Amino acid sequence: MTDAEMVARFQNAKKRPPCSETLGMKLTGVDQANMISRFSFEARAEFANPSGAIQGGFIAAMLDEAMGTAAIIASNVTMNAPTLEMKISFLRPLFVGSATAEAKILKWGKSTCFIEAELFDPDGKLVAKASATQAPKLFKRF
Repeated sequence: MTDAEMVARFQNAKKRPPCSETLGMKLTGVDQANMISRFSFEARAEFANPSGAIQGGFIAAMLDEAMGTAAIIASNVTMNAPTLEMKISFLRPLFVGSATAEAKILKWGKSTCFIEAELFDPDGKLVAKASATQAPKLFKRF
Protein backbone atom coordinates (compact mmCIF):
# COMPACT_ATOMS: atom_id res chain seq x y z
CA MET A 1 0.00 0.00 0.00
CA THR A 2 1.42 3.41 -0.93
CA ASP A 3 1.66 6.31 1.52
CA ALA A 4 -1.24 8.07 -0.23
CA GLU A 5 -3.37 4.91 -0.09
CA MET A 6 -2.67 4.53 3.64
CA VAL A 7 -3.71 8.13 4.30
CA ALA A 8 -6.87 7.65 2.20
CA ARG A 9 -7.70 4.44 4.07
CA PHE A 10 -7.67 6.26 7.41
CA GLN A 11 -9.38 9.40 6.12
CA ASN A 12 -12.21 7.37 4.55
CA ALA A 13 -12.69 4.96 7.46
CA LYS A 14 -16.35 4.66 8.44
CA LYS A 15 -15.54 3.40 11.93
CA ARG A 16 -13.24 5.65 13.96
CA PRO A 17 -12.40 5.35 17.64
CA PRO A 18 -14.40 7.76 19.83
CA CYS A 19 -11.15 9.13 21.30
CA SER A 20 -9.95 10.13 17.81
CA GLU A 21 -13.26 11.86 17.18
CA THR A 22 -13.17 13.67 20.53
CA LEU A 23 -9.66 14.98 19.85
CA GLY A 24 -10.53 15.95 16.25
CA MET A 25 -7.63 13.79 15.01
CA LYS A 26 -7.00 13.43 11.30
CA LEU A 27 -4.15 11.60 9.61
CA THR A 28 -2.53 14.12 7.26
CA GLY A 29 0.57 12.33 6.03
CA VAL A 30 2.55 9.11 6.12
CA ASP A 31 6.15 8.21 5.27
CA GLN A 32 6.04 4.43 5.67
CA ALA A 33 9.68 3.94 4.66
CA ASN A 34 10.82 6.08 7.61
CA MET A 35 7.90 5.06 9.90
CA ILE A 36 6.69 8.65 10.33
CA SER A 37 3.03 9.68 10.57
CA ARG A 38 1.59 13.21 10.70
CA PHE A 39 -1.70 14.31 12.24
CA SER A 40 -3.89 17.31 12.89
CA PHE A 41 -5.94 17.82 16.05
CA GLU A 42 -8.60 20.28 17.15
CA ALA A 43 -7.96 21.67 20.64
CA ARG A 44 -11.51 22.53 21.70
CA ALA A 45 -12.68 25.05 24.29
CA GLU A 46 -13.89 22.14 26.45
CA PHE A 47 -10.23 21.07 26.82
CA ALA A 48 -9.09 24.42 28.29
CA ASN A 49 -8.20 25.09 31.92
CA PRO A 50 -9.18 28.35 33.68
CA SER A 51 -6.20 30.21 32.15
CA GLY A 52 -7.42 29.35 28.63
CA ALA A 53 -4.61 26.89 27.88
CA ILE A 54 -5.36 23.30 26.91
CA GLN A 55 -5.11 21.05 29.98
CA GLY A 56 -2.06 18.77 29.90
CA GLY A 57 -4.08 15.57 29.97
CA PHE A 58 -5.62 16.43 26.59
CA ILE A 59 -2.18 17.20 25.18
CA ALA A 60 -1.01 13.81 26.49
CA ALA A 61 -4.02 12.15 24.86
CA MET A 62 -3.20 13.77 21.51
CA LEU A 63 0.39 12.55 21.67
CA ASP A 64 -0.65 9.05 22.81
CA GLU A 65 -3.26 8.80 20.04
CA ALA A 66 -0.69 9.91 17.43
CA MET A 67 1.86 7.35 18.62
CA GLY A 68 -0.68 4.52 18.80
CA THR A 69 -1.97 5.25 15.31
CA ALA A 70 1.58 5.51 13.95
CA ALA A 71 2.24 2.00 15.29
CA ILE A 72 -0.92 0.66 13.63
CA ILE A 73 0.26 2.19 10.35
CA ALA A 74 3.80 0.83 10.77
CA SER A 75 2.33 -2.67 11.15
CA ASN A 76 0.38 -2.23 7.88
CA VAL A 77 -2.83 -2.20 9.96
CA THR A 78 -2.28 -5.70 11.39
CA MET A 79 -1.38 -4.80 14.98
CA ASN A 80 -2.49 -2.60 17.82
CA ALA A 81 0.16 -1.20 20.18
CA PRO A 82 -1.07 -0.43 23.69
CA THR A 83 1.13 2.03 25.57
CA LEU A 84 3.16 0.51 28.41
CA GLU A 85 4.73 3.77 29.56
CA MET A 86 4.93 7.35 28.30
CA LYS A 87 7.02 10.39 29.23
CA ILE A 88 5.96 13.91 28.24
CA SER A 89 7.77 17.23 28.35
CA PHE A 90 5.47 20.26 28.18
CA LEU A 91 7.36 23.16 26.59
CA ARG A 92 4.77 25.90 26.02
CA PRO A 93 1.00 26.32 26.29
CA LEU A 94 -1.42 25.26 23.59
CA PHE A 95 -4.58 27.30 23.19
CA VAL A 96 -7.94 26.55 21.61
CA GLY A 97 -7.58 25.92 17.87
CA SER A 98 -5.62 23.60 15.66
CA ALA A 99 -2.53 21.59 16.49
CA THR A 100 -0.35 19.22 14.51
CA ALA A 101 1.70 16.21 15.54
CA GLU A 102 4.40 14.02 14.09
CA ALA A 103 5.05 10.51 15.42
CA LYS A 104 8.06 8.36 14.56
CA ILE A 105 8.82 4.73 15.33
CA LEU A 106 12.36 4.59 16.74
CA LYS A 107 12.61 0.78 17.01
CA TRP A 108 10.18 -2.04 16.37
CA GLY A 109 11.27 -5.12 18.33
CA LYS A 110 9.77 -8.58 18.85
CA SER A 111 7.65 -7.57 21.82
CA THR A 112 8.02 -3.80 22.19
CA CYS A 113 7.97 -0.70 20.05
CA PHE A 114 9.83 2.50 20.96
CA ILE A 115 8.21 5.64 19.59
CA GLU A 116 8.23 9.42 19.98
CA ALA A 117 5.91 12.25 19.00
CA GLU A 118 5.90 16.04 18.96
CA LEU A 119 2.90 18.37 19.13
CA PHE A 120 2.97 21.83 17.52
CA ASP A 121 0.78 24.93 17.83
CA PRO A 122 -0.72 26.66 14.75
CA ASP A 123 2.50 28.72 14.36
CA GLY A 124 4.62 25.56 14.20
CA LYS A 125 6.08 26.06 17.68
CA LEU A 126 6.82 22.90 19.67
CA VAL A 127 4.28 22.55 22.51
CA ALA A 128 5.13 19.12 23.90
CA LYS A 129 7.24 16.08 23.18
CA ALA A 130 6.56 12.49 24.24
CA SER A 131 8.33 9.18 24.12
CA ALA A 132 6.70 5.83 24.78
CA THR A 133 7.14 2.10 24.92
CA GLN A 134 4.33 0.11 23.35
CA ALA A 135 3.49 -3.61 23.18
CA PRO A 136 2.42 -4.46 19.61
CA LYS A 137 -0.06 -7.32 19.32
CA LEU A 138 -2.15 -8.77 16.51
CA PHE A 139 -5.72 -7.60 16.29
CA LYS A 140 -8.70 -8.06 14.01
CA ARG A 141 -8.73 -5.80 10.98
CA PHE A 142 -11.05 -2.78 10.99
